[in-house]
Amino acid sequence: MTRLGDSVRRATALLAQDLSSDATVEQLLTETGSRRYMDLADLPAKDQAELIASRSVELLPGAEKLAEQIEARRAEGRGLHVKLGIDPTGAEVHLGHAVPFIVLSRFQRMGHDVTVLIGDITAKIGDPSGRTAERPPLTDEDIARNLSTYREQVRPFFDFDRVRFVHNSEWLAGITLPRLIGILAQVPASQLLQREDFRNRLAAGSGLTMSELIYPVAMAIDSAELHCDLELGGVDQLLNMQMGRRVMEIYGQQPQLIAAMPLIEGTDGSGAKMSKSKGNYIALTARPDDVFGKIMSIPDRLMVPYLRAWTEWTDAELDVVSARIEERSLHPMDLKKVLAGEVVSALHGQEAAMAARAGFVAQFSKKSFTDVETLPVVDVAEHGGEGIAAVLTKVLRFTPSASAARRIAKQNGLRMVVEPADGGEQRAVVLTEGEALRPLAEVAAEKLAELDVRGSVYLKAGRKVAGVSGL
Repeated sequence: MTRLGDSVRRATALLAQDLSSDATVEQLLTETGSRRYMDLADLPAKDQAELIASRSVELLPGAEKLAEQIEARRAEGRGLHVKLGIDPTGAEVHLGHAVPFIVLSRFQRMGHDVTVLIGDITAKIGDPSGRTAERPPLTDEDIARNLSTYREQVRPFFDFDRVRFVHNSEWLAGITLPRLIGILAQVPASQLLQREDFRNRLAAGSGLTMSELIYPVAMAIDSAELHCDLELGGVDQLLNMQMGRRVMEIYGQQPQLIAAMPLIEGTDGSGAKMSKSKGNYIALTARPDDVFGKIMSIPDRLMVPYLRAWTEWTDAELDVVSARIEERSLHPMDLKKVLAGEVVSALHGQEAAMAARAGFVAQFSKKSFTDVETLPVVDVAEHGGEGIAAVLTKVLRFTPSASAARRIAKQNGLRMVVEPADGGEQRAVVLTEGEALRPLAEVAAEKLAELDVRGSVYLKAGRKVAGVSGL
């Protein structure tokens, strides 16, 4: 049996047990967490290809072809040459960005050669994929600043000591105009213009620059210059990666295989992909309790996609827990706590994961918030004149923006809770989107009068809670 197969056998036994038990969950996190560093070189080529295919939206030309390529390279005494390209367009990295690195780590641990390409030239053009307008170009200073923290943030998911780093300025900066024209002459303009995002922008009368048209070709030249066997990237890069196959043919090379990773839906459950602009993301630098809480706030339907994206669970293990939920022998909340523990463990270690789990249970499984010692408190004397959305954003930092706070209210997730002084049950009232924009003190006074009760007052936004003092 392979090392992975042996681990799956042990984990499957744990998954059949009581997953509300801290002891069982801790054993499970130890078992599955060890796989992030597991040597997978003993997997047969077919199993390697299936493991990659199980995490891909598209694997082109297919899993069988990937297995054949792995066998061919093994016969030559080497592994595949796998490339992942990144354009450092932002300084903060979130969990969505980690997905291809997790799969790249699997290639690395299977014994293949991996290259991370820094698109310092293509970043200046700006990837047009999925955009409704041209992105402002980045300067060298922008790129250097964004790249400075990228590597450290992704480190929990990837061994940067066993990777080759290259910058595409090494060849793109020196490409001659005759050479570029020679390549472009063999790429039909219709192939570039068939992109849906380009067609939509042209139909809407928006601008489309020549540099954006050239971007997929410039990215494709990277694959040819590196002689890649396989390119890894998000599914939004699929057309760009397919251009890599075309340009490699122009270079007289065997076209690369493509593994396109899913774009992960954001934590708000709106269907939109995880994005900093939408505030539905989890930063890799977020504190353990914040990560745990955000995972616990997701809709149940996202549990399996998140487990597939960020853990080392196999499809067989996902089938086990899915079946248990279906037959009602496993509560979705217990599985969600396991998922949250997996993500926190990856970012901060198992001890932090178990502490965050205990903190969450203490905060949200009790009927009284008074028992929780670590709740933040907002003082009405100091902040009562500010709108509730502003308090959530600027004072408590529960939400990334006032608009995100308004979205929570719109989804009936913003509440004022009162725990009566006589020890009675909690009383709660939902705050509307309009009330989220009004001063905290004013709304609190109205709601206390409406509930006709006195006691400890709390502000609850989603799963985050803060005490309100000074009323």
